[in-house]
Amino acid sequence: MSTVHGAVSFFELGVGDSAAGRVFYEGLFGWDLETGPSGNGWMLHTPNIRGGMHPNDAGGGPYLFFAVQDMDAAVARVTELGGEILPDMGSDETEESRQRFGRFKFCKDDQGSSFGLHQPPA
Repeated sequence: MSTVHGAVSFFELGVGDSAAGRVFYEGLFGWDLETGPSGNGWMLHTPNIRGGMHPNDAGGGPYLFFAVQDMDAAVARVTELGGEILPDMGSDETEESRQRFGRFKFCKDDQGSSFGLHQPPA
């Protein structure tokens, strides 16, 4: 899969209860959901962008992840520009997860606004 650098490549929804979130979003959009890599959330199969849903984040807004070709270089560039890399949430730390979903980093820009980086799987 060829990915355009900087394109939105993944989104994540934070919900309080992932089982209830599944019922809501399946009912609203008809999305297919499968168990996510942590076992506590869901992978969302939408018509055009892959997504995920994680629990224990009631009131959390959608998180957008922008495609990068080299995660390590992108992380370095974020910090060079005055941004911040937030602590990992364990979403891409196993080789199986990286092969299936790619790599993810939660970040803040130099103004404190949140965004994510996503290096899609090869």
